[in-house]
Amino acid sequence: MKKAVVNLSLPDTIWSHPESLITDIREVFGEAWDVLCVPVKPGQPRSDTVALAAQSADGAEVYFGWGIPGAVIDAASGSLRWAHTAATGVGSSVTSDFVASGAILTNSRGIHNEPMADWVLTALGYCARGFHQAAVARREQLWAYEKLTRADTPIRELVDLRVGIVGFGGIGQAVARRCAALGIEVRAIRRHPDKPTPKDVVWIGGKDEIIDLAMNSNALVLALPYTNETKAIVSDDVLRALPNGSYVLNVSRGALLDHAALRENLDNGHLGGCVLDVVEKEPLLSDHWLWKHPKVFLTPHVSAVTPRFWERELSLLEENIGRYVRGDRLKNIVNLEAGY
Repeated sequence: MKKAVVNLSLPDTIWSHPESLITDIREVFGEAWDVLCVPVKPGQPRSDTVALAAQSADGAEVYFGWGIPGAVIDAASGSLRWAHTAATGVGSSVTSDFVASGAILTNSRGIHNEPMADWVLTALGYCARGFHQAAVARREQLWAYEKLTRADTPIRELVDLRVGIVGFGGIGQAVARRCAALGIEVRAIRRHPDKPTPKDVVWIGGKDEIIDLAMNSNALVLALPYTNETKAIVSDDVLRALPNGSYVLNVSRGALLDHAALRENLDNGHLGGCVLDVVEKEPLLSDHWLWKHPKVFLTPHVSAVTPRFWERELSLLEENIGRYVRGDRLKNIVNLEAGY
């Protein structure tokens, strides 16, 4: 009998799968498969979970988890054919050992598009309506009417934003749809700019045109995967190319943004502010400058949170299990060389 191991429970969080998920997965695999669920108890250390997963993975052909631990790859050596991560990012999963295993890796690309695009739209409104300044005034218990109504007020209408999206995959496209519906001008860059330009954007360029993107944007949204090629892609040169008073929003990975350059451009008045869901090292250290900077608003890597996650994830899993059993090509196959 073929074996599949499911390790998708993160207790006491929105990421812990419903009990019905295992039953649904077993039904799609069929009677020829032994589907094992890794038992996880509330408060159980991550290291214990990995050890249990590795014990279950001996002889497994399929593994579903939040990332693919090295111990699982070792335990399933010679048998693993398909691994799926419920996350979108695959940096920690694409190791030399995994590549050597010859297994296919799929991820949950697309599952998080809608909630993350909602986060971006919310952040755009926060920036455009002067909430950075209002938050500072609230902490200082100041009624900032004069500050927010003076001639050079930073408050603007959403329609006056020019949004530049760095990375035009599923998240970037979902952001563009929302912006276009509100009359916001959108530009973007992506790895393959020669693809047809969607109606929601006025211009799409390649990653080597990021300076041009910045020069024509007053709100820059980071929505691309982190790879060796994209590390610190938003550099000091990019930030300085933005018009004065612009905003930076990062919904992807902290390492895409040069944080030292960000601080300099916030401090010298060039940038109007930033909203970050991700930072270079998480969790953010208690003495980090980002906590108290008046032009910074932070959320703790929660832009993808939604109670609708599991209905989308289960739909993807059921589709791919059916394809795998039939011998068809899977959806969301990760390009191991590109890293996404």
